[in-house]
Amino acid sequence: MKYFIFYLLLITGIGLGFSQNSITIDAQLNDSLRTFDIQQEIIYKNESKDTLREIYLNDWANAFSSKSTPLARRFAEEFSRRFHFSKEIERGGTSINSLSQKSGNALTWSRPELHPDIIKVELPQALPPGEEFEIHLDYKLKIPSDKFTRYGVDNVGNYKLRYWYINLAVYRDGWQIFSHRNLDNQFTTPARLNITLSIPQNLYIASALAKRSSHTPNGIKTVQLVGLDRTESKLYLTKSYLFDSEYAHSHEILTDVEDDGLQPIVKNAILDRIIKFIYQRLGTYPHSTLFVTQEDYLNSPIYGLNQLPGFLRPYPDSFQYDIKQFKTIVNNLLNNSIQVNPREEQWVKDAILISLMMDYVDTYYPRMKLIGNLSDIIGIRWFHAADLEFNDQYQFLHMNTARLNLDQPLATSQDSLIKFNINIANPYKAGVGIKYLEDYVESDAIKNSIQKFYKEKSMEPVSEKDFESYLEEGTDKDISWFFEEYVAKNEKIDFRINNLVKTKDSLKVTVLNKRRNGFPVSLYGLNDGQIVYKTWVDDFEREKTVNIPRKDIDRLALNYEGIIPEINQRDNYKRVTTLFNKPLQFRLLQDIEDPRYTQVFFMPEFDYNLYDGVSIGPKMYNKTFLNKNFQFSISPKYGFNSKTIVGSASLLYNQQFENKELHSIRYGLSGSRYSYNYGLFYEKYTPFIGFYFRDKYLRNNERQRLLIRNVNVRRDKNPAVPMARPDYNVFNINYQYSKPHLVDFHGASFDYQLAEKFSKVSMSLEYRKLFKSNRQINLRFFAGAFLYNDSQKTDYFSFALDRPTDYLFDYNYYGRSQGSGLFSQQIIVAEGGFKSQLQPEYANQWLTTANGSTNLWKFIFVYADAGLVKNQFESAKFLYDSGLRLSLVDDYFEVFFPVYSSLGWEVGQKNYDQKIRFIVSLDINTLIKLFTRRWY
Repeated sequence: MKYFIFYLLLITGIGLGFSQNSITIDAQLNDSLRTFDIQQEIIYKNESKDTLREIYLNDWANAFSSKSTPLARRFAEEFSRRFHFSKEIERGGTSINSLSQKSGNALTWSRPELHPDIIKVELPQALPPGEEFEIHLDYKLKIPSDKFTRYGVDNVGNYKLRYWYINLAVYRDGWQIFSHRNLDNQFTTPARLNITLSIPQNLYIASALAKRSSHTPNGIKTVQLVGLDRTESKLYLTKSYLFDSEYAHSHEILTDVEDDGLQPIVKNAILDRIIKFIYQRLGTYPHSTLFVTQEDYLNSPIYGLNQLPGFLRPYPDSFQYDIKQFKTIVNNLLNNSIQVNPREEQWVKDAILISLMMDYVDTYYPRMKLIGNLSDIIGIRWFHAADLEFNDQYQFLHMNTARLNLDQPLATSQDSLIKFNINIANPYKAGVGIKYLEDYVESDAIKNSIQKFYKEKSMEPVSEKDFESYLEEGTDKDISWFFEEYVAKNEKIDFRINNLVKTKDSLKVTVLNKRRNGFPVSLYGLNDGQIVYKTWVDDFEREKTVNIPRKDIDRLALNYEGIIPEINQRDNYKRVTTLFNKPLQFRLLQDIEDPRYTQVFFMPEFDYNLYDGVSIGPKMYNKTFLNKNFQFSISPKYGFNSKTIVGSASLLYNQQFENKELHSIRYGLSGSRYSYNYGLFYEKYTPFIGFYFRDKYLRNNERQRLLIRNVNVRRDKNPAVPMARPDYNVFNINYQYSKPHLVDFHGASFDYQLAEKFSKVSMSLEYRKLFKSNRQINLRFFAGAFLYNDSQKTDYFSFALDRPTDYLFDYNYYGRSQGSGLFSQQIIVAEGGFKSQLQPEYANQWLTTANGSTNLWKFIFVYADAGLVKNQFESAKFLYDSGLRLSLVDDYFEVFFPVYSSLGWEVGQKNYDQKIRFIVSLDINTLIKLFTRRWY
């Protein structure tokens, strides 16, 4: 009877205040072409107070129509190559045949400039408040491949559809329109849906919509799906039925989330517990069916060890399934019931989701560790990472970008966030912020307010201001700081105990707010590491002194339990009766920071060059997995070939500037000692200061660096090659500009050097362009000249045509002094950038070159270099070379095969194998940048 009443109301659309807007769709699938022919009716009611002269529609399927849409540009910004290199058949789009009124009269419509996935419909007459307007559309929909966003058609012919039909944008104080940017956050007006599908009979249908009817005449399956107050409708058409149907608290859950082989009874118990927890904490979900897919989870996964292959995962299968389903179900539920602007106010849903996840784990998995079962293994359990709870990951990962000075306010629009902040840091910061509030309020007021907000505002237009008012009304404490500073700004939180006065019965504690903002902080009294006292220090922007009872406190601590997302907890301790504020701790291998100790780490480190061979030694340093402003590293090593001590050491202090074009200033001193030839060593030490600039809009990849340094080099004398100046100092000013991008790469460098015997300037310009045809062109220009040069007897300091001498010891040559053999064939594209070995090889007056390449097929390129080499007392000489380039990883692993140059046809010349050049990087930090560039 319950379901009968539901379907009756669904069909008639009366009774419960259902949406006045409706969308009726008749769609026929042409499976062989992967297209839909769609006839659609949209009835829009103006529920605003304004008279409207146009209506905007979301046509996000058309975001796949070209390589210049906002979605395509988003992929390029994040160095995702799949879309740009895709075939036309793999991309999608909509082709509108007609757009008219109910009467059949054509309507004037257009796509706003730069927004091909938005439709602007001009109304023939103004639409007053309370009035309706009907739009009829006839269009063809081409389904894209699922390899771009995980939604679309896969390689076996399953259709996983999301944002597939044209729907209504939202009008709230103006039209809220934005393009598809792979953020899973379309903002649309709730509507009554009535969809009739005509599909091949071999396809199964899965959807959260109710199935009203189904029949199969002439081998074509026709199904009618209906739903009320829907903002979106995911629809799966699959060759085989992939979904489990589970029932929990009167809700059907359709899901294909990977279950790791769990028994059905276990999965059902987990899903039932999840829905029960949601009901207790939030309230009832307004729709009868939850459609929870593996794609939903993969687009918003639980980052970390959960993403390891199954045989490596340290968590029990039941926990793995439980936490995946919990996040995906709650995310699905909030997206379909809380109607905040998902592009501008996503933090509201993130705050609810992550705080609920933390409570769920605390309730049902209170002993679950961050690294799971690995924390029980001897050796691993000695690390601080083994002590951390599963829920500690949220603050840890948020702190990653905060320590890098790349954090962005929670109130920032989603399309302005860097990828790491969208996917990880900002949602986690929002959830951690709710736990901060709960601890400060010291009651269940925040939880109760969130529950009240959900119950009263579900399925209604709502904003972040409504959420704010609910939280503020639930407590007597002033929590305005949370919205004004924690949400609206990227203010750092940082405190210190500045002074302590002890008396027999009390402690007079002065707390310093190092950032001068309005955040409160918790003050703890400890005895042998146990909490014996806790209070809150609030309402201060600089210093505040509080008196607390002496009790048997032996040490004071701020934020001892780490609930507050404080950027630096290492100076939060003050001794009362102990010898030190906190003890010194030595750890083998890098670990997660433990603020209770002053930590020093040791680990083995390996290096390699031809002359030292493999060099191995201990590295002593203070860097943890999170960035620190002050870092030191001492790394002595034993070279097995040179049979002596080599290595390096450095000191670095990073001064950061928040929300400034000048992102940071780095001061430091570095030194190294290695072999530069057999039995010959160099020592280099360099004091430096670097100014690093980055656009305040962090999604702009434009970077600038100004480095000022003095390079001091001491070398052993080589009896075979007498050197007039074996030791030298070079004052160097170097400016670098880069704007990396998948489609357009720009780079520039300007360099000035001053030494006792020479002074020189140089510049290089780089440009890389990827065309829509997938043709890539790489261009580089270099020019360098000596201002004066009194060291002409040697080319050691000269500009190099093909392989710089690297007298500043900046490049990672594995055999820097080799004139023949494999190691002499390693090149680093710098200075002249030639690949062939031509004469003259060096220029002691000036050098100018141009380098270019373009791809023939995938990673196979053809290259060409040309330039003028000028030595004193000689005329300038024009040189050139050309050949094939295999670029397996740009700038990191490449091979060059010379073909034709100033020497003629090189392929047929003697010892051609020795003419082949290669680029290879074994530096793990260099390679990691290839993967992190899309996140930061």
